[in-house]
Amino acid sequence: MKAAVLEKYGKIAWKEVPLPEIAGDEVLIKVRYASICGSDQHIFKGEFHPRTRLPLIPGHEFAGEIVDTGRTVKNFRKGDRVAVDPIIWCGKCPACERHHYPACTTLKLIGVDLDGGFAEYVKAPEHMLFRVTSDISDEQAALVEVMSIGFHACNRASIEKNDSVAIWGTGKVGQCILQAVRTKTLNTLIMVDVLDERLERAGKAYPDIHLINAAKEDPVEKIREITGGRGVDIAFEAVGHFKEIPGKVNPVRGCIQSIRGAGKVCVLGLSDEVTPVLFKELIWREAMLIASRVTHGEFAETIENLQKGTLKPDALISDVLTADKAQEAFEMLGAEPEKHLKILLKF
Repeated sequence: MKAAVLEKYGKIAWKEVPLPEIAGDEVLIKVRYASICGSDQHIFKGEFHPRTRLPLIPGHEFAGEIVDTGRTVKNFRKGDRVAVDPIIWCGKCPACERHHYPACTTLKLIGVDLDGGFAEYVKAPEHMLFRVTSDISDEQAALVEVMSIGFHACNRASIEKNDSVAIWGTGKVGQCILQAVRTKTLNTLIMVDVLDERLERAGKAYPDIHLINAAKEDPVEKIREITGGRGVDIAFEAVGHFKEIPGKVNPVRGCIQSIRGAGKVCVLGLSDEVTPVLFKELIWREAMLIASRVTHGEFAETIENLQKGTLKPDALISDVLTADKAQEAFEMLGAEPEKHLKILLKF
């Protein structure tokens, strides 16, 4: 089979590799589409994932059709279309004992620690599979993983029907939080970023939301103005690797300053940089600071919402390239991040 292999940082080769051999509890999947994630970009550049070993077939956002099953597989068969939850947890650590798998102390991911979905075929255990119905396209199915991250963040923040929300960061994860939030509340929703193109993409999909360019105006003051001085109920931080803007607070502190008393801040953005926070701003509000990582059972919720038509997955897709153009796709994302959001690889 052919696969997009990261042979060295910054260099992907489309080459022949051995077909995966499946164990009794695994299936072999013919990949239809895979999606490039922000984490994939950092892995490509040699950043952020020190546990990754090369050569590696990246890709943890993908979907396809089962073409072979192991002897103990009971609930899936050849021909089933599936999305794959890439998280592998140990089941033994204190977090796993409490069924809080995203906090597993030895958590691994397909496409990060093991070969992933940027290949014509990939293997996965049965318990990581989610059936995709005929009313969901192959392209949309490849986005189930990243859209589930948005739902997990909403569930971590215990979002309620009439909550007002601000989302800092309109990249891949921020846009997925936006879509998940809109399935749970129709109240005021505000997006904050420094890239007009990404703000415009969000506004085109959801014309009723408020857009703030933090490089051009004070986002905290603007949020206060929009909410009548009240502040939002929940602020999500999905920026991660941010650049300091002179005279502006960092995204985490901005989230804290933009919430109401007893509000919530949910942080998803991953960064290696130390983020300065003035904790008395959090304490004075008696606010909740919540972390959210990957997903925890939200694949089913995401698929259900795709079936109901309450999500807009096509609004996330900026480009579709054939899988042999994986190197070009990563270069496009690096050169013009404002123009490219989710690039799908077609197999």
